[in-house]
Amino acid sequence: MTKNNLFKQAFSLKESSCTIISDKEECIETAKFSIKNNRKLLENYIKKHPNFLHSLEPMDVQDGPEVVQLMTKASLKANVGPMAAVAGVLADLAVQNMVNIGCEVAVVENGGEVSAISNQPIDIAFVAGNESLSREMGFRLKTFPAGVATSSGRFSHAFSFGDAEAVTIFAVDAALADAAATAVANLIMGDDIQGVIRQGIDKALKIDGVNGVFILYRDVVGKAGQIPELIKVNSKT
Repeated sequence: MTKNNLFKQAFSLKESSCTIISDKEECIETAKFSIKNNRKLLENYIKKHPNFLHSLEPMDVQDGPEVVQLMTKASLKANVGPMAAVAGVLADLAVQNMVNIGCEVAVVENGGEVSAISNQPIDIAFVAGNESLSREMGFRLKTFPAGVATSSGRFSHAFSFGDAEAVTIFAVDAALADAAATAVANLIMGDDIQGVIRQGIDKALKIDGVNGVFILYRDVVGKAGQIPELIKVNSKT
């Protein structure tokens, strides 16, 4: 049990590396089952529709399980391929399943993408590999539901055309945050640092459902919109 009487557990399954937090221990198992089940549904869909895995552009999907439909919806809004939203969608579905059985604190972090519904503030660290500010600062989430995602052209395993240390998006859910972070990070490149950051901010805030954006590029920070309270975190944790 963590502080504030919360339960916390790490969980990994193939590419999904998660941290799950809840006020009820049984909700941890619910989240794990949700991730396992929805990953399986997605894998089965991809076997029949391999283009869904490889497309770098939105796809017109008329069928498929909920996980596929939500990935499609988020990717259409951000104008990226559907797999750009996979981690966020899995987190959102797990959180919703937790809430459905009575959790008042339901937080799932999946590879850096965070979905949260909570009756108390939730602190998350800003993680950008070994770049500046990574694990030194973070954000205090107070408004829920919340979706947070970070994309990088330098440290992340996820594909990016850009070269940002980090693009963090705050949105209505993790699915949209995930897709939008990819879309914005793809734009962050070149020597006009201030201009590139402004372009990224403009792109982010034009995506319906994005609340705020935080960009770190060549040690320069740009932020706009509704950004949660910035906090200092223990870099040793």
